[in-house]
Amino acid sequence: MSIDLSVLDLVPVRENGTLSEAYAASVALAQAAEKAGYRRFWVAEHHVMEGIAGAAASVVIAHIGNATSTIRIGSGGIMLPNHTPFQIAEQFGTLDALFPNRIDLGLGRAPGAGPELQRALRKDLHRAAENFPHDVVELRALLTGDIDLPIKATPGLGANVELWMLGSSLFGASLAAKLGMPYAFASHFAPDHLDEAIALYRRNFEPSDALDKPHVMAAMTVVAADSDEQAEYIASSQLQAFARLRSGNPGKLPPPVEGYRDSLPAPVRAMLEHIGQASAIGTPQNVREKIEAFVKRTGADEIIVAGSTYDPEHRIRSLELTRDALTG
Repeated sequence: MSIDLSVLDLVPVRENGTLSEAYAASVALAQAAEKAGYRRFWVAEHHVMEGIAGAAASVVIAHIGNATSTIRIGSGGIMLPNHTPFQIAEQFGTLDALFPNRIDLGLGRAPGAGPELQRALRKDLHRAAENFPHDVVELRALLTGDIDLPIKATPGLGANVELWMLGSSLFGASLAAKLGMPYAFASHFAPDHLDEAIALYRRNFEPSDALDKPHVMAAMTVVAADSDEQAEYIASSQLQAFARLRSGNPGKLPPPVEGYRDSLPAPVRAMLEHIGQASAIGTPQNVREKIEAFVKRTGADEIIVAGSTYDPEHRIRSLELTRDALTG
């Protein structure tokens, strides 16, 4: 099967692990992804989550850029309501100057913040979310100069940054179509509106200077191992993290547990099954079949694989097995 594969890394912090170890593991993962032929390596902005170390996303991207040479690097995504367009133009203009022709800027609308974070950021994030479409247009103008603005971002103006719209609902799909941007759907944790959003995006797409036809990336949780049992065991760390997040009790990434699904009450098992609509966990052959079926269903142009593992070497091995399975 010929399809571009990319990597979404949440820069997980393990139980009994450190931030420094998390950043080192992400560098090793990016290097392995580059060697295996993955197209992009994205990190995501999250705040006040002790198990995710990507809060300062542009800094992490620079760290990964220094350790790699060809793979595209970027954000999946930057939550623009947390920032001003001018700040992000400067940050990603800097990244483009440091790593020319390699920078992606995926933009999300959800601030994902309670009142404490709003106060810490000195932002009315709900109002900022309402201004998201305007801010995306302004950010694009700061980078491209397609609108004459009274101020210029330096660095920023003229940077060759590939802008992406991220989403898990119809809103992002509509805005991506209107602005002629590539669209990435977070189906790995929010699969409900996937098919409807992709159909809406393709139906309403308006070509832009950056993109002449629709381009869809869909996210999947992917864990490949030598046996289905081993893959399920390795994946149980991510499953525990999902369950804890949905119960309002997030934390650091826990170690894997044998028979984790079977130990859960029925409602939690059902929740994980629902999220797992966009997942491929098993042997390389089973992973290949699940990804192929998902691509056939969605018509996705790219797949970005997510899924944290407690042992970083398991994630590297999973990337290698997945890439080999899809190209063999």
